[in-house]
Amino acid sequence: MKKLLIANRGEIACRIISTARKMGIRTVAVYSEADRYALHSSLADESYYIGPSPGSESYLKMSVIIDVALKAGANAIHPGYGFLSENAQFARLVNEAGLIWIGPSPEAIEVMGSKLAAKEAVKKFNVPLVPGTDYPISGVEEARSVVQKTGFPVLIKASAGGGGKGMRVLYEEKFLEESLQAAISEATSAFGDGSVFIEKYITNPRHIEFQILADQYGHTIHLLDRECSIQRRHQKVIEEAPSVALDEELRNEMGKAAIMVAKACGYTGAGTVEFILDEAKNFYFLEMNTRLQVEHPVTEMITGVDLVEQQIRIARGEKLPIQQESIRANGHAIELRVYAEDPFNDFLPSIARLQTYSLPSGEGVRVDNGYREGDEIPIYYDPMISKLITYGHTRQAAIERMKNAIDNYIILGIETTLPFGHFVMCHAAFINGEFDTHFVAKHFNEEAYRELYSNEAHIAARFTRWLTEKEKSKLTFE
Repeated sequence: MKKLLIANRGEIACRIISTARKMGIRTVAVYSEADRYALHSSLADESYYIGPSPGSESYLKMSVIIDVALKAGANAIHPGYGFLSENAQFARLVNEAGLIWIGPSPEAIEVMGSKLAAKEAVKKFNVPLVPGTDYPISGVEEARSVVQKTGFPVLIKASAGGGGKGMRVLYEEKFLEESLQAAISEATSAFGDGSVFIEKYITNPRHIEFQILADQYGHTIHLLDRECSIQRRHQKVIEEAPSVALDEELRNEMGKAAIMVAKACGYTGAGTVEFILDEAKNFYFLEMNTRLQVEHPVTEMITGVDLVEQQIRIARGEKLPIQQESIRANGHAIELRVYAEDPFNDFLPSIARLQTYSLPSGEGVRVDNGYREGDEIPIYYDPMISKLITYGHTRQAAIERMKNAIDNYIILGIETTLPFGHFVMCHAAFINGEFDTHFVAKHFNEEAYRELYSNEAHIAARFTRWLTEKEKSKLTFE
């Protein structure tokens, strides 16, 4: 593998370029009209225009991307995450073009891309599943029969896709027909597949996932767990590794189950097996993401393993040299996704120009970044600007470093999730490890933010500074 095309943009494209350069592999970037002057396109050895700004006309154009790879003389494609990263058709086309696909087989992508197919595959390996159906619900009467057996509350869930689309929580039978039709309609619109199933709804779950690496010779390991329970709209904002919710016995049990999930679909490369954990510490398989995860840096920080490097090595046929017994958690790492969103306005996107943009640095601080000062945040893509990661020998040390790093991360011109991240780091529920996926609904709003920061004078001053910057920003754009 001498030259690698990265079929993505933003911080993940920059992240892949960094490892490829370290390995002596030349890189090819692709960019849309909105990304003509983007950081990733300037960091690569070569860059090529692939179409107008909307993703459907550029980053999702399979044939265009493959043609660019062939024209540039690249012999491999890394899809990053999002866009075409979990598209089995794209993986096949890459292979058929004689290029190396840096990811699992198309067959594995297809199996794990359908939650129902994934359930069917893993139940043969005795992996715990949430009580409910492992087949699509055909109508209201069948759904009524299922919920009467399962008991309320239940979750009506789309088989395809993710991100909370095609999902409805149901507490009463009288809303069954309405909720079922709404979930089917939304799933059909979002994924082109209206298949839905029903599961028992776990009321206060934690979201725990395990990082998997598997080579082409049957050797599969996990690189410990990540806690991903701090979410908004069913999407993660803060992740950490390892989770404080697991003891070693439970961690080992879940890790073995994660490996079984990977083996169930003949997995190769880097992937993530996701579980939900209930209040009684029962865990259930949720899904498998057949790609690199946004939150992979926290695993890298505590294990010392470069996951992108291992993806590349596995894809070019090398044996995975890491043994399970050598994997140990060294310290603690936390990641904050820095989104161009207003956390005090339901996390709605804040799309504008980065008037001031200064990254934090220092011991135990890492920023996977995709922008520069003066850049415009495009409206066409996910509004993540960067990922801020901190490491410490203890969890508390990582938390303190995160607070300091947020204080030293200066962004003016847009609203971001930085204030939310600082709030979480200071909140007793997070510090004590007593939180679940409902943290935002239970604890976060502007009033709670003001109350938390009014307790200490120096933090109150920080809040005042944030309010001043917010007002300045409003004046600039009004």
